[in-house]
Amino acid sequence: MNLLTGKTALVTGAARGIGRAIALKLASEGANVAFTDIALSENTESLEKELQTAGIKAKGYASNAASYEETMKIVDEIVKDFGRIDVLVNNAGITKDGLLMRMSEEQWDAVINVNLKSAFNFTKAVTPVMMKQKVGSIINMSSVVGVSGNAGQANYSASKAGMIGLTKSVAQELGSRNIRCNAVAPGFIITEMTAKLPEDVRKGWTDKIPLRRGGTPEDVANVTLFLASELSAYVSGQVINICGGMNT
Repeated sequence: MNLLTGKTALVTGAARGIGRAIALKLASEGANVAFTDIALSENTESLEKELQTAGIKAKGYASNAASYEETMKIVDEIVKDFGRIDVLVNNAGITKDGLLMRMSEEQWDAVINVNLKSAFNFTKAVTPVMMKQKVGSIINMSSVVGVSGNAGQANYSASKAGMIGLTKSVAQELGSRNIRCNAVAPGFIITEMTAKLPEDVRKGWTDKIPLRRGGTPEDVANVTLFLASELSAYVSGQVINICGGMNT
């Protein structure tokens, strides 16, 4: 039997990159997968079809994760369609980089709302579902810059640090209901976005990494699977760095 047979996972911001890899990994271990993105597109359609090839139920939903009202409606819809939610992966996120002295209020608010408020929205929405089931695993996508900070990313770093505080608080609040909450903190991960960086910039990053390579979305997905499954049944309130030893 696969690790997640009979479970339902909800992954936000899953159309591309790390979110997509996580959705596919959970499906490969038997989970039915509901996923969201800001809009339905060719990416969400192709993901839905690819997920279904694993022999599980899969459906994509258009959702502005930063909207509390939309989130409540989408989670209600997912519960009606799937019957339960066992795993929540709060992966939705954006970047709007710039030095703080030049950062606009819009850049700050957009990143905080999409990255951090969305995690509040979805966590609050699934909590009654998981409490009724008396089981659940919530996984928040933080970042190494949420631990160490990064020049030019004050908004992003703040949102990801906030995810860590949220994770630890939720773990304490919901632990008595058999609901676990953990965070993963990826480092330099090779995605469509980072692949566009100049070669010298990418080399500068990898030279700082003890394992001397960037991570892959699958590296993040593997750790997420561990936290979603019963392999981590006694792990809660933790932050796992996925950074090749960079953040030690």
